[in-house]
Amino acid sequence: MIKKQINSNRGEKIASKVQTLVAEILQHDFSDDKLISGVSIVGAESHGGMQFVKLFFYARENVSETQKRLDEITKMVRFELAKKIDQKYVPEIRFVYDDTLDRADRIEELLNNIEL
Repeated sequence: MIKKQINSNRGEKIASKVQTLVAEILQHDFSDDKLISGVSIVGAESHGGMQFVKLFFYARENVSETQKRLDEITKMVRFELAKKIDQKYVPEIRFVYDDTLDRADRIEELLNNIEL
């Protein structure tokens, strides 16, 4: 039981580290890319024995185009990540849109429209 908790914690640490490093890579290496410059990495989850990290992003506009562009640059981002991360293996990464803020806005809009 203890071993599983340690591995789970390690996965969270790796996901957090990957999230931070990828955010830095996007900010520095892709600052001139109009779509990527508007992206915020808002979360990360580690899967598959820490071999895979799902990165959640938020973009205010052009979500489908931004997703497509992120998919295009994933290999380049992973290559840069390999230079910065101090691990034997570099996890595979995948970008997934996080619609939490959109849903919160919609809920707030619905609540404001309720007549008492």
